[in-house]
Formats: sequence, structure tokens, C-alpha cells
Amino acid sequence: MSLKSVLVTGATRGIGRELVKQLTASGFSVFGTGRDADLLDELKTETGCLGTVADLTDPEQVLGIYKKAKTALGKVDILVNNAGLNHRKAPVAEIELEDWELQYAVNLRAPMLLSREALKDMGACNSGHIVNVVSTIAKTSQPSYSIYSTMKYGFMGFTKCLIKEARAVNVKVTAVYPGGTDTDFRPEERPEYLSATSAAKMIVHCITAPEDVVVHDLTYRPMIEGNF
Repeated sequence: MSLKSVLVTGATRGIGRELVKQLTASGFSVFGTGRDADLLDELKTETGCLGTVADLTDPEQVLGIYKKAKTALGKVDILVNNAGLNHRKAPVAEIELEDWELQYAVNLRAPMLLSREALKDMGACNSGHIVNVVSTIAKTSQPSYSIYSTMKYGFMGFTKCLIKEARAVNVKVTAVYPGGTDTDFRPEERPEYLSATSAAKMIVHCITAPEDVVVHDLTYRPMIEGNF
């Protein structure tokens, strides 16, 4: 398989950071985005990746990410919508509209916009791969997770439709559902969960699958996790 160019969102921390490290080590050209300029600069120095700082709550910046990546890489062969946010867990009776709209912007609207832009170019080339990192929360339910769950359920539904539309123009789409992962996505350390390295490695397996194979859905969890 010839090595290709990849756009990764949420690249400065957790699974995204490990994914950039693994892809660049394998020879892929990678453009990463994140909110932290210092962490992004460190990642660029460490891996040789390209990238830009962006705020996914701003639709214009989201569209700007794709344009910058396309210019820097020449084209985007693979899009990984990895960025996510679960900044507040609250019972339904205590939901604040601002929290709802923030998670909508980052967890659903931003990956939709990037997928739309990527599909236009990939469809025209009859080639490409969109990887949407959802979450196993989309396959279960938990109290106080209604905001995050709603956005991830929506992201799952969007991706299922995208799989069928993209298939018509020979573009692969993969929905990835990682279980609990020990990253700073959550405030407490959870060493019994998946490592970010392991979680990223599973995504790399989808990206590097044989050309005649598309992984539509990949669900994986730490052995300790039983909420399924």
C-alpha cells in the first residue's frame, strides 16, 4: 500500500497524539490540529508532522482546517475525526444550554463539516478514507451522560449514513468505538483502561487494512469494562 496523507483532529492529546506518532513513524504525511499551541509545537518537533491550532466551536475555523491541510499536504487521502469533548456530566434536569451547544459544536458539527469537505474531494478522486472516532457510549447509556451520549449517538447515525453514501464513490468510511482509555480526557487516572497507544494502534489497523477491505465498525474495550 502506498503511504498517504492524513488529517487528524484532536492531535495534541490522548489517542490523537499517539495516532500522529504512529502514522508518521510509518511514513504517512500527517497534518494535526488541536487547541494547545505548545503541545502542537512539541508534536511537530517530535514527529515532523504539520499542523495548525484551531477552535472547533467556530465553523469557519473548522472549514479552515481542511483548507490548510489540503494546501500543506497536497491532498487529504485520509481524514480522522478524533477530537471530542465531554466537559460536563449532568442530570437532564441540570443541563445548561451552553454545555449542550458546546458539545454539539465539537462532537457533531465539526466532524460533519470536515466529513462533508473531505467527501467532496475524495468522491471526485474515487478514493479516500474517513475515520470517525465515536465512542462506546453510543452503544450504551449512563446517568448524567445525556449531553455527551446524544452527540455521540448522533455522530454514530451520521457515520452510518455516510458509510452508504461514500461507498457509491469508492470512499471508505470507518466508525471507531473505543472503550475506556486512560488519557487526560477524564480528570482521574485509570491505569486499568486502554492505553492511548493501544487505542491508536487499533485505528492504524483500520487505516492500513488491505485496499480491498473496509472496516465499517470497530468496537474495542479494556477487559475490565462491562457496560455493554
